[in-house]
Amino acid sequence: MILLEYIIWSPDPVIFKIPLSFLGLPDRPIVWYGLLFAMGFIIGQQISYRIFKAEGHSEKDVDTLTTFMVIATILGARLGHCLFYNPSYYLADPIEILKIWEGGLASHGGAIGIFLALWLYANYDIRSKWAFVIPTSFSVKKRKKEGQSYFWVLDRVAIVVAITGALIRTGNFMNSEMEGVKTGTDYGVVYARATEGVLNFDEDAIEEVVFEEGTYDPAHPGYLPMRAVVKLKSGVKVDQAMKGFINGQLAYRLNNYQEVVEHVDFAASGRGLNYQIIDEAGAERIEINATGILRHTPQLYEAIACLIIAFILLALWNYKRAILNDGLIFSVFMVLLWGDRFFNEFFKMNQEAFEASLPINMGQILSIPLILIGVVVFLMTVRKKETV
Repeated sequence: MILLEYIIWSPDPVIFKIPLSFLGLPDRPIVWYGLLFAMGFIIGQQISYRIFKAEGHSEKDVDTLTTFMVIATILGARLGHCLFYNPSYYLADPIEILKIWEGGLASHGGAIGIFLALWLYANYDIRSKWAFVIPTSFSVKKRKKEGQSYFWVLDRVAIVVAITGALIRTGNFMNSEMEGVKTGTDYGVVYARATEGVLNFDEDAIEEVVFEEGTYDPAHPGYLPMRAVVKLKSGVKVDQAMKGFINGQLAYRLNNYQEVVEHVDFAASGRGLNYQIIDEAGAERIEINATGILRHTPQLYEAIACLIIAFILLALWNYKRAILNDGLIFSVFMVLLWGDRFFNEFFKMNQEAFEASLPINMGQILSIPLILIGVVVFLMTVRKKETV
């Protein structure tokens, strides 16, 4: 057995819901992606406290820097997604850009936002006063921070960005997004979250939907026999109306919805849905045979790479910062992170249809200039500091 062999992946992206119904409000879901995203900044802030303190700087600087980072990451990542991947749609209806809760963040846009925010942090003193959530005053003064040049800040922030990136990519995996291409081998993941959503067609009648793995056949590499089991609630029976729905609308959805057919094939027999109804001690369940498509997990590949990069950067800072020019740690970060991103894109499904016509996808195109920036900065800073 090897890592991720034969896994059918269908976690609920919602961890729990905050009950607000007693206030007449809808319950508020707490999701894995949001939690891991926030944890990235919280953990990064704690690491930054140690780094800044070790170099004689105030924790207040870290608080200010974290505020800049959070705002810049969210705004930059959202605008990057809208403008890089689907500009015609969002420019035609700019209000859609604000609907960040519907998903759509691009790491390349987040990187650009961070670069701009850190430049402002290093070169300007920005202060504001707030009354609850309403800003009452705002001032901007050009003032370089002593001992914190732009490249100095980038070096330190690179470490925590790599760690945050690992948590965000793990959140992508929990969300079953950024799925990988087919492995064509005897390992991989069947992304079944969308399929589970379609199979849970009546919450009043269905207790739960689970997936069972079949026996892998080496003669058909990259495909996993599986069974979708729809367990009905106590007392619910499959009547003629439900059978009609299963053979009609449900079969159509399972065999035509792109989010389903890219990952689970229910039409392998060529005869519609291959299912049976099982009655066990008065509880009925619907068992539907299918074939899962094994795919790569580029989210986890990138998360692991980010942790390795963070370790390398932290080691450079801890043992070599006294002899390194400002900017060198940042340059290593840029080459390693975006180089990995370029390579890792080969394992990802395209995010937008237009990418199929490109020689390399949009993620790779956007990574190239960032890699080149890292190379240029590295060449500028590779020499040791001269003795003053």
